[in-house]
Amino acid sequence: MVNGAKIYGLVLSGGKSTRMGQDKGLLMYHGNPQREYLYGMLNTVCVKTFLSIRKEQASEITPKFKTIVDTNEYDGPYNGLLSAYKKYPNVAWLVLACDLPLMNVESLKELIAVRNVKKHPLATSFALKENPLPEPLCAIWEPEALKQSIICLQTQKASSPRKFLIKNNVDLVFPSHEEALLNANSMEDYKAAIGKISTV
Repeated sequence: MVNGAKIYGLVLSGGKSTRMGQDKGLLMYHGNPQREYLYGMLNTVCVKTFLSIRKEQASEITPKFKTIVDTNEYDGPYNGLLSAYKKYPNVAWLVLACDLPLMNVESLKELIAVRNVKKHPLATSFALKENPLPEPLCAIWEPEALKQSIICLQTQKASSPRKFLIKNNVDLVFPSHEEALLNANSMEDYKAAIGKISTV
C-alpha cells in the first residue's frame, strides 16, 4: 500500500433499491447475498471492511459482518459515505455500491495500485474510457475528500459524489476488464448480469 491513510472497505448497502424492486444487497449472483460477496472481496484488500446499512437493516446482519449505520444527515450515497467518515475520519475508504455484480478482486487491486497519495489526489476512481467520468461508488476516497464534501454540502443546495469528484483533483483508473463496472439497477440488468456470470 502507498504511504498514507490506511484503506477501509465500505459496501454501500443501505439504499432502498427502488428501481430494482427489491434489496440489491440481497440479490444472489455468486451463491451468497451481493452485499456479503462484496464485503468478502473488500476484506481481502482492505485493513477493515464494513457494511453501510440503514438502522432497520441491523437485525438482518450476522455478527461476523462489521456495520456502520447511516446517520441520515445527508441525502443519497453521501449518507452512507459520510456516516462512515464521521466514525473513522482518518482513513481512506474504498467504496463499492451493491449494484456491481461483475466486480472482482483483480480490479480492486488495480485501483489500489494506482493510488498515489504523494500527488495529493482527493480520490482514485474507476472510469470507463468511452465516458471518462469518475465512478464515485467504485473509488478510494481520501479523508480530505470527505472533509471537503461536508463543507461543499453545507455551502451548496445540492451536490452529488460524482459532481464533487468531477470538480476536484481525482486520479482516474480504466480497469482492464471494463465489465467489472457493469451496473445492475433493474431486473433486466440482473438477468443480463446472471447471463454473463454463467458464461464465465
